[in-house]
Amino acid sequence: MRLGEILLRRGLVTDADIEAALALQHTEGGRLGDNLIALGRLTAEQLAAVINAAPALPTDLAETGIPPRNLLNLLLKFMMIESCETILDLAERMKLPRRIVQQLMDDAVQHRFVEAKGAAGSLALSIRYALSEAGRVAAKEALEQSLYMGPAPVCLAAYQEQLGKQRISNEMLDVEAMRKGFSGLVVPDHYLRKLLPAVNAGRSVLMFGPPGNGKTTLATRIASLFRDIVYIPYAVEVAGQIIKIFDPTLHKPVAAETALPASSGIGLRRDEFDPRWVACSRPVALAGGELTLEMLDLQYSSETGFYDAPLHVKAFNGMFLIDDFGRQKFSPNDLLNRWIVPMENQIDFLKLNTGASFSLPFDVLLIFSTNLQPSDLMDAAFLRRIQYKIKLFAPSRDEYRQIFDGVAKSRGLVVSDEVFDFVVERLSRHSQHGLAYYQPRFICDQVVEACKSFKQPPQLTIEMAAEALSNLYFDIADAADQEITGFG
Repeated sequence: MRLGEILLRRGLVTDADIEAALALQHTEGGRLGDNLIALGRLTAEQLAAVINAAPALPTDLAETGIPPRNLLNLLLKFMMIESCETILDLAERMKLPRRIVQQLMDDAVQHRFVEAKGAAGSLALSIRYALSEAGRVAAKEALEQSLYMGPAPVCLAAYQEQLGKQRISNEMLDVEAMRKGFSGLVVPDHYLRKLLPAVNAGRSVLMFGPPGNGKTTLATRIASLFRDIVYIPYAVEVAGQIIKIFDPTLHKPVAAETALPASSGIGLRRDEFDPRWVACSRPVALAGGELTLEMLDLQYSSETGFYDAPLHVKAFNGMFLIDDFGRQKFSPNDLLNRWIVPMENQIDFLKLNTGASFSLPFDVLLIFSTNLQPSDLMDAAFLRRIQYKIKLFAPSRDEYRQIFDGVAKSRGLVVSDEVFDFVVERLSRHSQHGLAYYQPRFICDQVVEACKSFKQPPQLTIEMAAEALSNLYFDIADAADQEITGFG
């Protein structure tokens, strides 16, 4: 992970600042961070905060926070299942410094679990090792306890500390950053006044209103506003049990984990960044009607012998959007019973199958999105714990025209006043429909597909708009059902 990339992501420097610092480095040497400070583009405090945010590499077994025997068992499993023979191979698999893997190998030799088989090259790190009979027995016993084979876990205390260091409320957005994030959308200023404090607070938000007016779109755009880099562990060990945290389908690494050589002065050096953690963008988890309460608890597999973290835990230090809230198979009040303490005290308690329990900082921007009336969904106790409540309304006529013109232009269409008036009149005639933010895109896409199918140049006419509206709502007649003259 390169220091320049982190500084840019956090908005602490610009591309021009980086170029100036690199030019100074080329002529006078020095590290990138020091040169940025010398040029007055960065403060020493800002640089220290960025570097200290990355988990430090452990220098010995004790600093890993994991019992040496548990790490030794992981090493033996890699040797047995993946035929790892050298310190280099094992260090890469376990994401541990080579000197720590060497310490583990020395212990394995002392216990007669492994035997040296000679060198694959001239370096000591290339010495090949093989399991002895006692080592194979120990590896089988380790596999019977857990089939986990991945990077070495971090300890619970380290995970708790890191979650606290990279809280989502650390990012303080301003209104211009929010407008930029919503570029291409028509977002009224009164929405921004409600959304900005809610996002900066990093707590819980309820977005409600009629369907098709941008609740989900706005929520997903919010995720793109975050600039900070957070560090996600591959796995955490709690009371001797492994819990997988990193999920490649949800967590998005921001760069390759390998760093530049220390002499280059550009990167966060390998000896400063614990590779058991992955540098990622703030996570964003989305769940709709498929969400179950079981997904919010630790998932233990008796076949593998380890746990998978709940969905909301994977979203810690990021955002968790619960879409179509109230459409799940469970009652909203059941979710209240599960999250009443975390939402109130910002602490979540999880329980292992062994009966042991532990706590984690409940640091996640929770966004509930629903088309239903909040009073029909939850009681006053739940509503009180949702810090921000934002109602989204149908667009005004002017906003609707702005949306329609923008969408049409992006598809090579032009909205004439005649067509616009026709669409608005047709939709307004049906009080159960009315104007909605999503309608212009639906209509324009329908027109483009119809023109393409009949090999006609893209053109938005009243007849085309009427056909699109009949596909949008079954109770709106199209051109085939009635003759269209003016507004029909």
